[in-house]
Amino acid sequence: MRTTIGYTLESIGYVVGGQGLVSFASQALFGTEWGWLHKVVGLPSVAYLGIAVAGLACVVGGVRIRKASAQLETA
Repeated sequence: MRTTIGYTLESIGYVVGGQGLVSFASQALFGTEWGWLHKVVGLPSVAYLGIAVAGLACVVGGVRIRKASAQLETA
């Protein structure tokens, strides 16, 4: 069960982090709106960078959960 939670959290992190990066890059570099995140919330470009960091934290957390689950199964 913990492995499934780890994979789910990691997958969510990839999507959220990617959308945060795309939204940040499109606003900061091109002055346009790309992705779907701007349709949900309207934030300044720095906030989208924070969302990308939150996505990265989800990825790291998911990997740690999966590795801890694998260690429990082998022990």
